[in-house]
Amino acid sequence: MVRRRQRVSLAAYLALLPMAATVLLAYLGTMLWTARVSVSSSRTFPNSDFVGAAQYIRLFNNERWLLSLQNIAIYGVLFIIACLAIGFLLAVFIDQKVMAEGALRTVFLYPYAMSFVATGLIWQWILNPELGIQEVLHKLGFTEARFDWIVDQDMAIYTIVIATVWQASGLVMALMLSGLRGVDEEIWKAARIDGIPRWRVYLSIVLPMMGASLSTAFVLLFVMVVKVFDAVVAMTQGGPGTASEVPAKFIMDYLFGRANIGLASAASIVLLATVLAIVAPLYFVRSRRAAKGGAA
Repeated sequence: MVRRRQRVSLAAYLALLPMAATVLLAYLGTMLWTARVSVSSSRTFPNSDFVGAAQYIRLFNNERWLLSLQNIAIYGVLFIIACLAIGFLLAVFIDQKVMAEGALRTVFLYPYAMSFVATGLIWQWILNPELGIQEVLHKLGFTEARFDWIVDQDMAIYTIVIATVWQASGLVMALMLSGLRGVDEEIWKAARIDGIPRWRVYLSIVLPMMGASLSTAFVLLFVMVVKVFDAVVAMTQGGPGTASEVPAKFIMDYLFGRANIGLASAASIVLLATVLAIVAPLYFVRSRRAAKGGAA
């Protein structure tokens, strides 16, 4: 019996070897290589020299990079807040035991199954001043109506927010709905007896109980913010000009378009450090809470 268990255990470890090799070589290995290139003078091809923080200094003296950071900050705040709010409201709506619940869940979650490229193209058509919403309003008689954000340098980044919120809100809805379904029914009974309004129960009792769902949704949305690239390229190509430039597009342009892998690698490491700075504390807090819960 013991030998059989050992054989099963060995087989499980052998089955995990390809994934472990992928993590070590494809992920950890490339991260270390990128970090090494970021402290070299590499341009078209990687060099083995060492220039310290020179690439990082050049990066933060680059106006295009600073603009991309400003855009990603605006985009990230609006995107995360809007997705959490809309996703939670959709989850609350579905949690009311509405008719055709399964169909509604599918409808709300379906946009997330689409690629960001497809989403970007769809919303590019919708927001095109000559084809989309603005043209429809003009044909309806509202000839003075304007909705040309996608070609407006000051508003272009907000069109990316609209498109990606439409796509990602369904994912947040699914996460929030799973959290709502875990709320004890006795809480609702007690609230009804005490005459507490439903909105107050959601804000004061239910939301604090959904910490795991909220933190998971936040981490997933934050990673989407850092990675946003496809929707930007599909909708605006980073324009008009560089008005909707984001860090991921900056990296891809300098890596392939301008053949400057040293600067692109430095930008990649900055994004990696940003993700770790946000995700690591959340993981630490959740681990501590789980440990305390297990000890209790």
